[in-house]
Amino acid sequence: MTTIHVTLSEELKAAVDREVAEGGFESPDAYLQSLVRDAQRRRARRVLDAKLIEALDEGPATPMTREDWEGIERQALERMDRERRRG
Repeated sequence: MTTIHVTLSEELKAAVDREVAEGGFESPDAYLQSLVRDAQRRRARRVLDAKLIEALDEGPATPMTREDWEGIERQALERMDRERRRG
């Protein structure tokens, strides 16, 4: 894990301390990690929503073909292979 140093105003430090105490977090680190994960999820949701809207704007859906399913499987296997190599 990597360490970073963050400078906070007294007001923000007090807010973090309150969230840790009242929110059941182990530490300020755990609280801040939770905030970052939540921000990542929100961003991923915005990206997904944009892609869904884009897909809807492309017109009506068409039946999935054998080639479609094979392409999906190939992409999934390639992604799994990349993630496995990253460790």
